[in-house]
Amino acid sequence: MGISIAISELDSVDSLCKAKKTSILKVHLDSVTGFEQYAEFDMVIAPEDARKVMGADWESFLKRNRFEDGMERIYLEKVKNEQDRQKLLPSAKKLYNGWISLTNPPNGVKQDIMAKADKDNRLTDWDMLSFEELNETCGRCPLSWDNKRGCIGTFGPENSLLPSIAEKNGCKTIANVPRYAKDGTRLSPDDAKRLLDEIRILREKLPFEGKAMVRRYGGVLDRLEAVANTCIKFGTRFYFV
Repeated sequence: MGISIAISELDSVDSLCKAKKTSILKVHLDSVTGFEQYAEFDMVIAPEDARKVMGADWESFLKRNRFEDGMERIYLEKVKNEQDRQKLLPSAKKLYNGWISLTNPPNGVKQDIMAKADKDNRLTDWDMLSFEELNETCGRCPLSWDNKRGCIGTFGPENSLLPSIAEKNGCKTIANVPRYAKDGTRLSPDDAKRLLDEIRILREKLPFEGKAMVRRYGGVLDRLEAVANTCIKFGTRFYFV
């Protein structure tokens, strides 16, 4: 596993993705109990119940809808024949998938839903963009520090020698990168200023570690410098993951 460098892009109003990343379209709950009227669902029917409805026409039903016998359940939206679908509908039941759109609930209910939703189980406007749209936005964003490819880049493998070299030279921020990645520590713009000082020190000291160390870690220091300058300019935090 490797370690990546990232910034807290939502800290800045200049982030081109902020509006879309903070516009939550829907959330996923482990249980939609109490919110059923707002929850998404599929209409399904058990095969044994469908067989009773279709009667002697069962085999033909399977063939014309391209189903195989032995299914766990039948989703009505997968039934290709409209007449078959209408025939099965009265016997079908709602199967909630856990997703709740935030378009319809009134504000009070929306707050209750959001309080139950894990932050990792939310879909935003940003999630709806295509890869082309994502790349185009990142390419224009002033916070896109990694050569306009985004605001997250590579630090290196977990066994990188750079932290130990940094420790030897009193560069505490870089020395603690593995711990920051493990703990999820968010570092401030003031930490970014200290990081710039450490980068300057390590650029002077790396040649004493050998040419191989300069080649191996010169690019990492360049990326750290880009992160630090971005965080200082736009007032964002940074972290390692």
